[in-house]
Amino acid sequence: MKLTFLGTGTSTGVPQIGCGCEVCTSADPREKRLRASAMVEIAPGRNLLIDCGPDFRQQMLRAGAPALSALLITHSHYDHVGGIDDMRPYCHPEPFRVYCREDVARDLRERVPYCFRKHLYPGVPTFDIHMIDHDHDFIVDGTTITPLPVMHARLPIIGFRIGNLTYITDCSEMPRSTLDKICGIDTLVINALRREPHMSHMNLRQTLEVISSAAPRQAFLTHLSHDMGLIDDTSRLLPPGVHIATDGMTVSIP
Repeated sequence: MKLTFLGTGTSTGVPQIGCGCEVCTSADPREKRLRASAMVEIAPGRNLLIDCGPDFRQQMLRAGAPALSALLITHSHYDHVGGIDDMRPYCHPEPFRVYCREDVARDLRERVPYCFRKHLYPGVPTFDIHMIDHDHDFIVDGTTITPLPVMHARLPIIGFRIGNLTYITDCSEMPRSTLDKICGIDTLVINALRREPHMSHMNLRQTLEVISSAAPRQAFLTHLSHDMGLIDDTSRLLPPGVHIATDGMTVSIP
């Protein structure tokens, strides 16, 4: 199995428009972060997309327009679903499979109602939505996926465990029941917004505490803002086995 980080930034991306901080003005390409999204290759030619933010088109072109089998959505905030209309090349001849919670499906129907009408305008993206909940595993192309409930401030959202990989983003609080499901995982991807506390995201200290409790073989930090600081400076604060994810990075998972 292989994981590709399509984007590793927060909702504003990095650089942030109009910001002159040392991160946003850095010439280091590792500091350029599109909105958070990932692709998991579960078999040759079978890729699962996790979230579809407003940078989806750019991410797909940069990745070489790979085949996609299904979309897994963590929650319906714009930076995680804003690229849904750009999925139209993947929606024909059959509607594209989407796996999400009921509240996310409802938001999608409100956000892009033209994709769900009885009489569709030619060429619009179409979707085959599969409802999931946090209590039950589901299967995509023979691969079992475990939803992982976490809190994003007061909003319940989900991460995903796919084999030896766990992908969690936008988490501010992780229930003990979810932590139990990921303990000893090989690879943990998890959000770390910045060093200072935040109301709806874990900061670096909180994320490192979760990683310590979960004890994965390796962990990657994603959904970073410019407030995290330069990547080289932040990397020096990390324990062995914990890395900062960057756009385009690929990771092999046994």
